Amino acid sequence: QVQLVESGGGLVQAGGSLRLSCAASGRTSSSTAMGWFRQAPGKEREFVAAIGWSTGNSVYADSTKGRFTISRDNAKITVYLQMNSLKPEDTAVYYCAAATTPITASVISRAYRYDCWGQGTQVTVSS
Repeated sequence: QVQLVESGGGLVQAGGSLRLSCAASGRTSSSTAMGWFRQAPGKEREFVAAIGWSTGNSVYADSTKGRFTISRDNAKITVYLQMNSLKPEDTAVYYCAAATTPITASVISRAYRYDCWGQGTQVTVSS
């Protein structure tokens, strides 16, 4: 099992930036991909970005492409989500997730393919 702890959320004005961190512990050697998802009140959880743990290849949702950047630090076993040009519609609880079985590009954006989840961190963007 992989334990995940997110941090870095907060309140920011539209156009501002935040960087989320996700620290992993436990059986991290089994991680194949790390993803960020978000859930706004009354909405379903949606994909934000993901990165292959060994390859470093990244994938983004259309709504975040060009504004968000996902990265990883193998030494610190931490994944980051740099969020720039934030919009009020980015307001949500952001969750970090880890996949522990082989995952292909075609399903890397699907929440059901991730086995371990963090507790979430709130991001609020004011207009």
